[in-house]
Amino acid sequence: MHATDASTPGLPADDPIGLQSFAVLLRRMNAEFNRIAQEFAQAQDLHLTDVQALIAVLDAGGDEAGGPMTPGRLRKQMNLTSGAMTACLDRLEKAGHIRRVRAADDRRVVHLHYEERARQVARDYFRPLALGTDTARAGFTGDELAVVVRFLAEMNRQLARVRR
Repeated sequence: MHATDASTPGLPADDPIGLQSFAVLLRRMNAEFNRIAQEFAQAQDLHLTDVQALIAVLDAGGDEAGGPMTPGRLRKQMNLTSGAMTACLDRLEKAGHIRRVRAADDRRVVHLHYEERARQVARDYFRPLALGTDTARAGFTGDELAVVVRFLAEMNRQLARVRR
């Protein structure tokens, strides 16, 4: 089953899989993700930067650096000053979203952990997005989804290369 719709408004009808179409669709998806993240931030009385930090802490175990997120690694990933990172982490800790834990083997190292209660709040809030994602995935074959995953992984690699 194919979920391709070449008649999507704003896309070139003569080249629905061209660079312009990809750019438009990726911008739209990014804008929607940003809108949802902003709404979550407002609902939790957080800044959008705080939500971005939470996402980075949540995803830390699955990236190439591995292991729990540290304030220094998060600061570098988010391109924030040391003071801005500290303020962000202070807000997140005060709101009960994260906790700072000193590493057992080196007390100078601090690991950031997403609190389970806060993780459940996020799961509940983002459940409609997860269900929508699952609905969208259901319209594709396993082989098609493998291509989509490969494309998204490559896009992430390319985006990481253009960091300044």
